[in-house]
Amino acid sequence: MSDTAEAATGPLIEIAGARATIRLNRPKHLNRLQAEDLGELTRLFDRVEADPDIRVLVLTGTGRAFSAGYDLNSVAERAVSASEQQSAGSAFEVVVNRLEDLGVPTICRLNGGVYGGATDLALACDFRIGVDSAEMFMPAARLGLHYYPSGIKRYVTRLGVDNAKKLFLTAQKIGAPEMLRIGYLTAMVPVECLDEEVDKLAGVLAGNAPQAMRGMKRAINEFARGEFDEAAADQRHRDSMRGDEIREGIRAFAEKRAPHF
Repeated sequence: MSDTAEAATGPLIEIAGARATIRLNRPKHLNRLQAEDLGELTRLFDRVEADPDIRVLVLTGTGRAFSAGYDLNSVAERAVSASEQQSAGSAFEVVVNRLEDLGVPTICRLNGGVYGGATDLALACDFRIGVDSAEMFMPAARLGLHYYPSGIKRYVTRLGVDNAKKLFLTAQKIGAPEMLRIGYLTAMVPVECLDEEVDKLAGVLAGNAPQAMRGMKRAINEFARGEFDEAAADQRHRDSMRGDEIREGIRAFAEKRAPHF
C-alpha cells in the first residue's frame, strides 16, 4: 500500500477481494479530519457493513502520519453556543463509536503519528499495527477540553486506569515502544514490514468464520462497556452450534484443509 502524498481529499476506499481499505487523505495537514469527512466516513462504514463479501477493514492514512485528529478550528468556529459545541463534539464521537461497532474485524494501519481524537479513532479498531517511529498524544488537558465519555471509557477499558490517566492528564507524547508496552499497539514493526504485517493479520481474519467473529466481537465490546447482553450472546452461541459455519469448520478440520466460509 502506498503512503505517497496525494492531492487532499476526503477519505478514500479501496476494495480488493475480502478486504476493504479506508484511507484518510489530507497528508499536508497530517490527515486532519474536517467536518465534511465525518459524514463520508459514516457512509463508507455503512458501505462496508452492507457488503457481505467484505470480511475485514483496514483503516490507514496517507503520508507521514495516520491522523492529527479532528480540526480544532472547525470546533472553535462551530462552538458559538452550547448546543452547537455539543453537536460538533458529538458528530465525531458518533463516527468513532460507529467504527467500534462494525461487525467486520478492523485493523488500524498506523503509518505514522496519531494525535488527539485520532487516537480514539484508532483505539476503536480491533487491532493496531504501527511503525516503530510512531508517536501519540492526547492534548485535551492542554486545550481545556473535557473529552467525551465514550472516548474516556475506551481508553480505560483497553489501556487501564493508570495509562488512561497518564495520557489524558499529562497530555505528554509517547513513542511506539511505550505504545506497544501499554497495549495501544497490537504490534510494532519497521516501516518496511508494515504492509506485510497488516496483510498477514488481514488474511487470518478474512479466513475465519464471519458470523462467529461478528458475534464474539459484539460480546467482547459489550463486556468492555459493561453492557453485556448475556441472553443474546447465549442465543448466538446456540445458533452457531447448528449453523453452516460450524459444519464447514468441522469438515475442514477433519479433512486437514482451510475452511471456506
